[in-house]
Amino acid sequence: MLNENVKALRKSKGLSQEELAVKLNVVRQTISKWEQGLSVPDADMLVALSEALETPTSVLLGETVAEARADDLRVIAEKLEVINLQLAKRRVLWRRLLHWLFLSLCAAIVLIFAVLVIVGSPYQGWDYHSPETAVAGVALHTVEWLFVRAAPVVLVGAATGAFLTRKRA
Repeated sequence: MLNENVKALRKSKGLSQEELAVKLNVVRQTISKWEQGLSVPDADMLVALSEALETPTSVLLGETVAEARADDLRVIAEKLEVINLQLAKRRVLWRRLLHWLFLSLCAAIVLIFAVLVIVGSPYQGWDYHSPETAVAGVALHTVEWLFVRAAPVVLVGAATGAFLTRKRA
């Protein structure tokens, strides 16, 4: 009776012998022996088995449990639905992350341009006759020159990315 109940409940939960064995931290052959009636679990293992199968121990030891014939396509469809929901959530999370990254990049570029305008490009009034300040002046000039040339392209790309990753109604 126990062997038939274990097998019927395991199948009704959609578990293989291997999956049930992993849950109980035993080898698959142990589950097979229980289901064939060649051995029985001890009291502690019976409690763990009832928890793994989400059923009271009295049901395991009591009446015969009718084997539930789960529609294989329905079970597969349910598992696929769960996987699809997880993938959709992950896709939405990445889209939000990219959207805010693009918006932050746009804001940073505009902010840096504003600082450069307010400050008035300090490298233009730099004293290039002193060797120590000449190197710093050239470095600042190079950074600002690269920023001014690249920032519009990056700004357009970031704005386009922010637009494409926006939340659609």
